[in-house]
Amino acid sequence: MARTPAKSRGLGRGLSALMSDVTADDATRDPQTRADLVVPIEQVQPNPDQPRRTFDQDALDELAASIAEKGIIQPLIVRQAPGKSKGYEIVAGERRWRAAQMAKLHDVPVILRDYNDTEVLEIAIIENIQRADLNPVDEATGYQHLMDRFGHTQDQMATALGKSRSHIANLLRLLKLPEEVQRYLVSGQLSAGHARALVGHDQAVALAREVIQRKLSVRDTEKLAKKGPAIKKRAVPGAPVPKDADTVQIENELTATLGMKVTIDHAAGGEGGKLSVSYKSLDQLDDLLRALAGN
Repeated sequence: MARTPAKSRGLGRGLSALMSDVTADDATRDPQTRADLVVPIEQVQPNPDQPRRTFDQDALDELAASIAEKGIIQPLIVRQAPGKSKGYEIVAGERRWRAAQMAKLHDVPVILRDYNDTEVLEIAIIENIQRADLNPVDEATGYQHLMDRFGHTQDQMATALGKSRSHIANLLRLLKLPEEVQRYLVSGQLSAGHARALVGHDQAVALAREVIQRKLSVRDTEKLAKKGPAIKKRAVPGAPVPKDADTVQIENELTATLGMKVTIDHAAGGEGGKLSVSYKSLDQLDDLLRALAGN
């Protein structure tokens, strides 16, 4: 039976309390944090809604070796497993749990918290987003989950998580790429910079393969993307050309700064173009005129 999530809190209200249990990296965790319990590892189960689907095997091997030598320094955060009289569900620390199994530990230290389903999912997403080794696709998926599940805006997430709004917006755009290109991102064959240049391109998969094969730089990838398909339709004089990632980003930044919709259209075959600002009221027009006048 599907769980019914509790009513969402606003991001930022109570977020610091949740984040006090979650830090960005195992190496920075406070070794003085005391466990509430030490429980058999078989009584601990992962969160079925864990948004992170990929775990770096080399990193897990290193963590398992460290745990085998020194034990688990930072306890796992758990809650009582829903619908069970015994057993615990991981809220934060699935990597440590996996590595502990690899190290053949029989027991694990845990901190028991009374979190509802909404808080569990939010913590799991935030913990993953804060990790330095998270690939761009998983990070973007985390942001998308926060927006879809809790109604958070990009600005709210940027403020609460200490990220720039443009960073979040750029990563979310990567989710528009074909699955094959996203797999190249997850595997590290493409960087986020490479992938940004391919967003919205009708031949993104073919271009991604060429970028990998030729080991192109991000700048060369942008140039390759601007060339378009191998067989082009005749350009119509004065018609707008497909917008690249940089143009779209400039539009977004200007729109956010002015509070009015900004569009940039480049004329085909030239370096010129047109910048348009749409206003909804005379007050907005007055604001725009003052901004242009430098007042």
